[in-house]
Amino acid sequence: QVQLVESGGGLVQAVGSLRLSCAASGLSIYAVGWFRQAPGKEREFVAGISQSGGVTDYVDSVKGRFTISRDNAKRTVYLQMNSLKVEDTAVYYCAAALRISRQAAAFRSWGQGTQVTVSS
Repeated sequence: QVQLVESGGGLVQAVGSLRLSCAASGLSIYAVGWFRQAPGKEREFVAGISQSGGVTDYVDSVKGRFTISRDNAKRTVYLQMNSLKVEDTAVYYCAAALRISRQAAAFRSWGQGTQVTVSS
C-alpha cells in the first residue's frame, strides 16, 4: 500500500477555482482516482488518471470544469477545479489502484481527505 496525502482544499466562492494535490512516494506505479463525499451522500467517483497520464476519466458533472493531471517526477497527482459550484462541496479523497477505475473497491490506498466548500 501507499500513503497518500491530499492538500489544497478550502473555502471558495462559486465560479472560483481550487487545485487539489495528492502526493505519495512510489505514486508513479499507480493509477489514481479522486472521489468525493458530501454530507448524507455516498462517496462518488470524480476523476481518474492512468499511471502514464495518457488516460483520464471524469464523471459527467465535472467534465469541462475539472482537469486531472500528474507529475510523476514530483510524485503528485493534481485535480484542477474551475467554475466551482455549490454542489461540488464535499470531502475530496485521492486513492491509488493498479489500474484506472470508477469503482471505489478497486482502490487499495486512500488519503485522509481534504474539505472543499463552495459558497454561493
